[in-house]
Amino acid sequence: MAALNRSLAFKLTLAFLFVSLTGIALVAFLASRITAVEFGNYITEQNQTLLAEQLADYYTANGGWSGVHQLMPRVLGGHMMGMGSGQGANRNPFAITDAQGVAVLPGGGLRVGERITLALAQTGTSIVANGQVVGYVVEPGEAEQQQLRAFFARRVNLAILLAAVGAVGVSLLLAGLLSRSVTRPLQELTHATHRMAQGDLAQQVPVRSEDELGQLAASFNQMSAQLARAQALRRQMTADIAHDLRTPLSIILGHAEALRDGVLPANQATLEIVYDEARRLNRLIEDLRTLSLAEAGELTLALRPVAPQSMLERAYAAHLPQAHERHITLTLAANPHLPLVQADPDRMAQVLDNLVSNALRFTPADGRVTLSARAQDHSAVLLSVQDSGPGLSPDALTHAFDRFYRGDIARQRQPDGGSGLGLAIVKSLVEAQHGRIWAENQPDEGASFNILLPTSNSTS
Repeated sequence: MAALNRSLAFKLTLAFLFVSLTGIALVAFLASRITAVEFGNYITEQNQTLLAEQLADYYTANGGWSGVHQLMPRVLGGHMMGMGSGQGANRNPFAITDAQGVAVLPGGGLRVGERITLALAQTGTSIVANGQVVGYVVEPGEAEQQQLRAFFARRVNLAILLAAVGAVGVSLLLAGLLSRSVTRPLQELTHATHRMAQGDLAQQVPVRSEDELGQLAASFNQMSAQLARAQALRRQMTADIAHDLRTPLSIILGHAEALRDGVLPANQATLEIVYDEARRLNRLIEDLRTLSLAEAGELTLALRPVAPQSMLERAYAAHLPQAHERHITLTLAANPHLPLVQADPDRMAQVLDNLVSNALRFTPADGRVTLSARAQDHSAVLLSVQDSGPGLSPDALTHAFDRFYRGDIARQRQPDGGSGLGLAIVKSLVEAQHGRIWAENQPDEGASFNILLPTSNSTS
């Protein structure tokens, strides 16, 4: 429910509901007032009609109005609609006149014998006997009543106008508040995107709510931070590539000039140095090409079912001499009955060679490196390369697979190391095979690089 209350859609719905309910309440109030007035008019007309019929019967039966005052207590004794039994003739709102407008029964302030104008009498209900008008049921205060009705109509129209103005005012207020709450963060986002388009990627906007706009602002801030960091990494990568390219080129050029000038002898040792630096330069260029192809999704892969143990055995055999040379114990721990994984054996050999070489490089003498594999969740196999070196710092655990990352002094690239792109390439190759790789520290056991590959059954 709390998440719903923070939703922009919920806020808009609530605002529209409030405006609708306000309009409905105003209409209902005015309708009830008008209905009550109109119903009162209807009752009055019905009373006049009923009284006129009874008086017409009396006039027909008696041939005139003589003795009509004796009829009134029976007629007005509670049998008429809307009149209580305690109402007498003196309190009767109606007066009865003959055909000339002379009152024959008092009512409405008119006494017997008083005359009203024929025009006023004709505004009442006619009493028809034997086809002729013999009298009228009138309200002497009808003119005043009409004035009151006109006044009431004006008040109703004014109330409707005020209600409409009030509803419009409430709507405008809510619209202003809502538009402000919507447009302000959008304006901030627009301004920030313009700044980003001009090259200033480190833009942050305030998160003012927890609704969709707040989530958009938070996502924008995260995107901006990632873009700024990517820009910084790209600049650092360019500088690192230039440095790594310049070093072997400088050595090659320096030796070539020395050979040309006769400063160095053209012997085997000098040519070996030039050859090694050329190989180093070629390796860096090849790594950059492999990385660019992997990240572009254009790297050619030959995926097929492979036994995890066979991949680890190949890496174990390839690096066992290097481990002996460094006085490091290299151990293989893999169950031969593990399910097959869907992978490219050649690319996985490249991945494991890089991880095992790094582990041997950063493991001290008399340490150990363990290659292991185990099934996980019946749909994947976990391959691990664990060393007993100094481990990784928290920052290195996050950025270990970034290009040219050098955040951890204890595990920086050694002089005999690679191009500095090895782990970035490893990550791209593993992900290209629908796998996942991450680094973690084992308690008192150094660092562990883990590869999770899907089984061949789960990908078929």
